[in-house]
Amino acid sequence: MSEFRQNLATGEWIIIAAERARRPESFARVHQSLAELPACDPGCPFCPGKEDATPEAILTLPSPAKPGVWEVRVVPNKYPALAPDDEQNVQCSIHDGPYLKRSGIGRHEVIIESPLHNSDLPLLSKSHMEAVALAFHQRYNALIQIPTTELVLLFRNHGPNAGTSIVHPHSQIIATSMVPGRVRTKLYEGQRYFDKYHRCVYCDLLDYEVEYRQRIIMENEHFVAFTPYASSMPYEMLLLPRHHHPTFSSIEPDELRDMAHLLRDLLARLWRLLDNPDYNFVLDTAPEHMSRVPFYHWHLAIYPKITTPAGFEIGSGIGINVIPPEQAAVDLRNTSGARVTQEEMRR
Repeated sequence: MSEFRQNLATGEWIIIAAERARRPESFARVHQSLAELPACDPGCPFCPGKEDATPEAILTLPSPAKPGVWEVRVVPNKYPALAPDDEQNVQCSIHDGPYLKRSGIGRHEVIIESPLHNSDLPLLSKSHMEAVALAFHQRYNALIQIPTTELVLLFRNHGPNAGTSIVHPHSQIIATSMVPGRVRTKLYEGQRYFDKYHRCVYCDLLDYEVEYRQRIIMENEHFVAFTPYASSMPYEMLLLPRHHHPTFSSIEPDELRDMAHLLRDLLARLWRLLDNPDYNFVLDTAPEHMSRVPFYHWHLAIYPKITTPAGFEIGSGIGINVIPPEQAAVDLRNTSGARVTQEEMRR
């Protein structure tokens, strides 16, 4: 039978419809193979030689193997969702009839993860993936120093169904001058759980999953990856640090390295299992002014976009997941997480 499951960290309910379960290959989609793309596209603004097509780089990490060539490059988004205010003065919300509005102050940056147009995170070497994670961390730490910043959100859109418009491998990072409602809800639920049990809900989830192991995908010294008990969609994955850190800023270098390796491994498993599906990943962190709270635990969530929410999901806010997370964990564990090769890419 299907069943309702509650996400302890958000309070949201999900339906696990096991009787509708499908095999991974049933989620086949039409997409452009990376093997069909050139290593350098003269029309792509993120490719080497087109640096003048983007704003000036904020951060450039050089390639250790190719002198004079960048490995990771960070630039301001040419079409930002939010823009900086020169006076760094956040305007308070003002009334517009019965509504509220405020200036769209913030920062919006693009992290170009590779100079190769036909590359992707599962294809990167471990050292290159470490450089990507280092860029994540350096830009996060720089953005939280801006006085107007309330929250920094790092995310990746992979594929058209996930919202990407440029194929070249890249992530994005946005600093906002407000804490969005969804983040406030998660903070509230975390604090409510702590007030009731005097423990962090994410630490409790981590301890339980590590002990019972039904939904564990993989782990290393500093991180554990598993499919959440109340997964909102097929093959949703959660990457949690073993040590309690409310914000991403507090991660240590050895933890950052382990995060990079585990993230690449998870995306390689997803690539092989579901034939390079569209997905989003989001780095979920508390605002920096809450960097010492005992009730929140930063994490990274991966959301494959292989199903489409229909009327019930939209109307009720309750997702229907047709792959039980226990089965998803088995499928992902049984799939190789090794670096994707050029030969595999051409198949």
